[in-house]
Amino acid sequence: MVKEGTNRLSPVEEGLFTPPPYTESPPKLLGGYCRKCRQHYFPRPRHCRRCLDPVEGASLGSEGKLYSFTVIRTRPPLGLPQPYGVGYVDLEECGLRIFGLLDPGAVDRLRIGLPVRLAVAPLGHDARGERCLRPYFTPMEAD
Repeated sequence: MVKEGTNRLSPVEEGLFTPPPYTESPPKLLGGYCRKCRQHYFPRPRHCRRCLDPVEGASLGSEGKLYSFTVIRTRPPLGLPQPYGVGYVDLEECGLRIFGLLDPGAVDRLRIGLPVRLAVAPLGHDARGERCLRPYFTPMEAD
């Protein structure tokens, strides 16, 4: 899922997700992989936390299941919409459980075990106050 205007904005942080345009394939999370330990990481560290070998870049996929979540209804930071959700997602492709932002437009439909897909859209602003692209997970049935 891609919203209009995504091609002109910078990501909230480089290296977290594949950059637009998404005409050929959907956005994917980017992280790291240690060949020696066979361990995935998000975000990508320089060195493996187990063996301290260098970690190579890896695609972590774009689909998963919502493991746990909460909806925050107080004033959000960085210009995020109110309310917004955050939660843990079990990524299907690599088996990693990550913490991330959830679709602000779907907070009333969130439930444990919900199939979700990565989306990228202009959400809030970065630390310099400029609009930016953020990755978030949205329910797959919303497509």
